[in-house]
Amino acid sequence: MAERGIDADTPVFAIAVAAELAGMHPQTLRQYDRIGLVVPGRTSGGSRRYSTRNIEQLREVAQLSSEGVSLPAIARVLDLEDENRMLRGTVAQLEAALRAERENRPGVRVFAAGSTGVVPMPSGRRIRRATEVVLWDPRGSD
Repeated sequence: MAERGIDADTPVFAIAVAAELAGMHPQTLRQYDRIGLVVPGRTSGGSRRYSTRNIEQLREVAQLSSEGVSLPAIARVLDLEDENRMLRGTVAQLEAALRAERENRPGVRVFAAGSTGVVPMPSGRRIRRATEVVLWDPRGSD
């Protein structure tokens, strides 16, 4: 069986440990779970398990709350942070796919469409505009 990796989202801490790490009372964590502010994972028996990301969120909730931010506003901040994290992950995946695609097509940057079809054009070659259509690549040439 492959060893399961532990990352920031892996629920590992029991409520007492999470409360101590966050500097809160366990009942506060239960309340935040009930209202959907910081929702931990659950074991098959239903016990709460908090991840390191949950601990970070609890600390942020405490900080924002001490600054006078309302719980609904804090919930919105946490939602936006989750969305931002997801979008950054998507951007990283798309950038990696783009890099891989560029590596698979070295040197081909400019194409021309003419009577013979679409053909790659060497960098610096002038095109006769009366007979061919030039497609410009905004990445430019190397």
